[in-house]
Amino acid sequence: MPEPSTLLLFAASAAVLVLIPGPNLIYIVTRSVEGGRRVGLASMLGVEAATLVHIAAAAAGLSALLASSAVAFDVVRWAGVAYLVYLGLRALRAGGSSPQVIESPARGHRRDFAEGMLVNLLNPKVSIFFLAFLPQFVAPERGAAWAQVLVLGAVFMVIACVLDLLYVLAAGALGNRLRGGRAASRIAGGVYLALAVLAGATGGRRA
Repeated sequence: MPEPSTLLLFAASAAVLVLIPGPNLIYIVTRSVEGGRRVGLASMLGVEAATLVHIAAAAAGLSALLASSAVAFDVVRWAGVAYLVYLGLRALRAGGSSPQVIESPARGHRRDFAEGMLVNLLNPKVSIFFLAFLPQFVAPERGAAWAQVLVLGAVFMVIACVLDLLYVLAAGALGNRLRGGRAASRIAGGVYLALAVLAGATGGRRA
């Protein structure tokens, strides 16, 4: 178990990192603007569920394999790029077809959750980030490293969920002003395609 002072330092560092706009945060905000708060919340929960997978992989050392294999890294990265392109084109088609509100049907938002999870899982940089970041706060004399990584990961998850929820609420309110026309879908489509371009252009393994 990490020391309290270490946990406080880690929590502060995690909060700063979460607040810095990255692909996952941009995706959550975009989904909230496009589909409303419920869609944004389901998407956020999917993203954070995938974060749990990344944290578990870091604890198990599986991320090291991904970091050491150029082929594995590129396969996952380009799959993520392709999926973002798909989301972008789907949003643009929806925006060009009719000016109706883009709300998810009564499906329990399972698809929104699954898409959020998939977007995060197909970003290998997240896995490598946790592999590089979490061990910086691990003290070997405090017990098993994997257990400390899981504790730190849990703290990161709580902070990420709270801060991302604030973004969802704010973006959902903004989306209420935009929906009812084509603007929200076109903005969302442009953001997804921009994320795809960014992911493809910054695909260096050490990025």
